[in-house]
Amino acid sequence: MVPGVRRDYDWIPAFAGMTTMSLLRLFTSSSNVQIFRLGFTGYLMDLVTIWSCLVALIIILYVVLDGFGLGVALLFPTTRDEEERDLLIGSIAPVWDANQTWLVFGAGALFVAFPMVYGVLFSALYIPLFTFVFGLIFRGTTFEFRESAFRKGIWNKVFFLGSLIAVGSQGLTLGGVISGIEVEAGRFAGGSFDWLNAFSITVSVALIAGYILLGSTYLIIKTTGQVQERAFNQARWSALAVLGFQVVVTIWTPLHYSSVLTNWITPPRIYYIWTFPAVGLIAFFILIRSLKARREILPFVCSVFLFLAGYLGLIASLYPYAIPPSLTLQEAIAQQETLVFTLWGASIILPVVLGYSIYSYSVFRGKVGKEKYG
Repeated sequence: MVPGVRRDYDWIPAFAGMTTMSLLRLFTSSSNVQIFRLGFTGYLMDLVTIWSCLVALIIILYVVLDGFGLGVALLFPTTRDEEERDLLIGSIAPVWDANQTWLVFGAGALFVAFPMVYGVLFSALYIPLFTFVFGLIFRGTTFEFRESAFRKGIWNKVFFLGSLIAVGSQGLTLGGVISGIEVEAGRFAGGSFDWLNAFSITVSVALIAGYILLGSTYLIIKTTGQVQERAFNQARWSALAVLGFQVVVTIWTPLHYSSVLTNWITPPRIYYIWTFPAVGLIAFFILIRSLKARREILPFVCSVFLFLAGYLGLIASLYPYAIPPSLTLQEAIAQQETLVFTLWGASIILPVVLGYSIYSYSVFRGKVGKEKYG
């Protein structure tokens, strides 16, 4: 816990866990499971769609919510003194661990719904995934020890480097997936460093720029004075970088899979897939205008839409593949009984996690100052 920060909502995750286990015992009795399962007889594709959308939702929630926190950390070297660094830490300290709940939720959802994907990814991307975890550990350690440290310099470096490692590893993981993973008989059949290539490195750098955009637009909302003024400038150049990287990745991706280009220009996807880059361009231009007008909330909203446009465009381009170029969602899905069983728990815990996240943001809304929050 960070000293000086109220954490009135810490009891909620424990309460949610106990409530979920009690309700699961009720809903997963043999008779109730049979009734629920009968409603899905012959509709396994519906379960695939539901779980695919659920996992996709959790991933983008994590990317956006923890993304701005990582972005704030990446901006740490641009601060001028400890007072400014305290402001940056204070802006995310009350909510950073709640944001990481989505990472745990997403990993669990992927494991139960798409166990083959989970197994292949951790075999193919073992190095960047565990590097990502170690980066988060170093970052989390900073929140606990920096506040009371006599010399904060070392913790400032750990905070920045841990976050940089985490973001870079995320980008390498995403780039490794898009680059393609060799799968045979449901198992990883490639090499340990197949994920390391020019494309994945480009995606990694692009994600760093994207998180800086989220972090800077978040700081515009939470700070004032020189820190906010600097954030306006950081948001502007990072937005230009993000747009440039999105163009590069969009052009590069079809070179890996010719099917992506086919999806872009043939029905039925041609009727909707081009709406995503259009939304991204609109969000970018509104973002630039809002930064010039010194708006505070709109830049962050536009940044989120810029992420959403790229994210949904990527999903629409690669669908139905869970792991391109060979493993589809239908092939990777768990058994129907497992999907039905775990869907009960997900339908209960998701609103609870959303609820306490909204509550924590409402408690710590407004600007952060030298006294931090209340």
